[in-house]
Amino acid sequence: MATVIIIAKLMPDSPSADLNKIEKTAESFLKKEGAKSVSIGEKPVAFGLKAIQIKFDFPEEKGTDFVETGLAKIENVSSVTIEDYRRALG
Repeated sequence: MATVIIIAKLMPDSPSADLNKIEKTAESFLKKEGAKSVSIGEKPVAFGLKAIQIKFDFPEEKGTDFVETGLAKIENVSSVTIEDYRRALG
């Protein structure tokens, strides 16, 4: 069973969206689905809008489709993009 490292970008629907609430909901969802470690950061986009970048490890056989759809269902998230997907060594 291989492990992959995934970096996902979540775009909130407005600059006034509660990023802390989105981050906590996303982390809870990922851990419930089997992520062992989750790292979350924010990156400025434009005009006060910030994207949420989440890095996590996950069992490879689960794929990414349900991750994208699950994270996209979070309130105030307008889009989810998988930015990087790598098989972990070791």
